[in-house]
Amino acid sequence: MENIQLDIRKATQFLNAGVVEGYESKVKEAQEALENATCPGNDFLGWLHLPSEITEEFLNSVQAVANTLREKCEVVVVAGIGGSYLGARAVIEALGNSFAWLVGDKKNPVILFAGNNIGEDYLAELTAYLKGKKFGVINISKSGTTTETALTFRLLKKQCEEQMGKEAAKDVIVAITDAHKGAARAAADKEGYKTFVIPDNVGGRFSVLTPVGLLPIAVAGFDIKALVSGAQDMEKATASDVAYADNISAQYAAVRQALYTQAGKKIEIIANYQPKLHFIAEWWKQLYGESEGKDHKGIFPAACDFTTDLHSMGQWIQDGERTIFETVISIEEPNNKVLFPHDDENLDGLNFLEGKRVDEVNKMAELGTKLAHVDGGVPNIRISMPKLNEYYIGQLIYFFEKACGISGLLEEVNPFNQPGVEAYKKNMFALLNKPGYEADSKAIQERLGKEK
Repeated sequence: MENIQLDIRKATQFLNAGVVEGYESKVKEAQEALENATCPGNDFLGWLHLPSEITEEFLNSVQAVANTLREKCEVVVVAGIGGSYLGARAVIEALGNSFAWLVGDKKNPVILFAGNNIGEDYLAELTAYLKGKKFGVINISKSGTTTETALTFRLLKKQCEEQMGKEAAKDVIVAITDAHKGAARAAADKEGYKTFVIPDNVGGRFSVLTPVGLLPIAVAGFDIKALVSGAQDMEKATASDVAYADNISAQYAAVRQALYTQAGKKIEIIANYQPKLHFIAEWWKQLYGESEGKDHKGIFPAACDFTTDLHSMGQWIQDGERTIFETVISIEEPNNKVLFPHDDENLDGLNFLEGKRVDEVNKMAELGTKLAHVDGGVPNIRISMPKLNEYYIGQLIYFFEKACGISGLLEEVNPFNQPGVEAYKKNMFALLNKPGYEADSKAIQERLGKEK
């Protein structure tokens, strides 16, 4: 099968000749640092060869637990935040029916996501929806103490046990957590839940090819073996021994950093022309934002769904500050076929499109937009996927991960930590007077008193 393709020609025209080629030695250094584990954050490189290390036996074990949930549950709630839910949601929404919640497909359970916010109304509406339903929970948390996820799991565990009985609940609650420590591990061991381990050397935003992503995707009814196969092939296609000019992850990393450092492009807008890819963009935003946004550096990751957002953000993209570039994910062949219909009155003047595939019109919108934006000073990178299926999404995931590792090292930051994420938690716990935060609570109350 062919691989996804990268076209950077409409980006390099904004750079001096030979600039991307000039990154080859720096990229090779970054690749060697990843392979030899000599880079910053080298204790979180488990994702690098994860696809090729996944065994058939492991995938079968994930599928077996998924099958149990599929057989016993009408609804499965995935409780997690950040990398603990974004990868799974990205894949499920890309592959699923856009109207799954209305279709009521009895072959597959409804997949819901929670534990990613502290919205009281959201939780009230979720628990109300689950009343009287056979539901299961996939609780994804390394520590088990992340506020959003822990709160949600408390509510769902209680409701599940009340509706199904404590023994039956054990079969439909799964914990994906640390191998040995943490509140979620302790609870799982005490209650006898099925468990999967989050590898110590794989950070959350790189975890979609671990049970964190694979189990919910399998529960939703999608082929995790095909997903992993795509990632395995992309691991080979972007290996350090692949020629620089042929390595699409290396090329993407280099052109992004060149646009950032030499052309002043500080914002990357990832765009798509398929609504199903919305959460792929959300996953990508975390991957790149959390990896590169450090030391007062980093390209700001933004996202638009075209053509929809052309009617809201298109004006800014076309005529606003020239600090942006676009990366477009394009699907070459849709999974369905719809023809433009005839209308006798032709009041909208669109009969000239009669008989054309809707996707042909969409592709012309994509091409027209690219030409307009490039003319307006916006560099354009195009990633093309032959089809939207498990195999090519697996390719896309690993392509972005590998490029992210290289790009972060080119930027000279640690791509694999996230020290800034903890700052808000400390303040929140201090404001809530969490035990152990007494000194912080006192300090923040004094600060707030002065600011009144």
